[in-house]
Amino acid sequence: MQDLITALARLLVSEPDAVRVTASELGRDTLLELTVAPEDVGRIIGRQGRTIRSLRTVLAAASRDSERGCQLEVLDRDES
Repeated sequence: MQDLITALARLLVSEPDAVRVTASELGRDTLLELTVAPEDVGRIIGRQGRTIRSLRTVLAAASRDSERGCQLEVLDRDES
């Protein structure tokens, strides 16, 4: 799942080398934390959150067959 989100995020941003996705366990779920360049945060979130919502939908569909659910969060550079 981490590779899927990395690949999709790199297609959406202007600085693909700045894309980082880290995975950690969160109970029964996997938490994926997406970090991008500060000027690309708006591109990842999209208008009214449509882009990030779409990424989460793709992630949910891709993880449906696994036993673990996945959650996706976007981090600011200051938080990482």
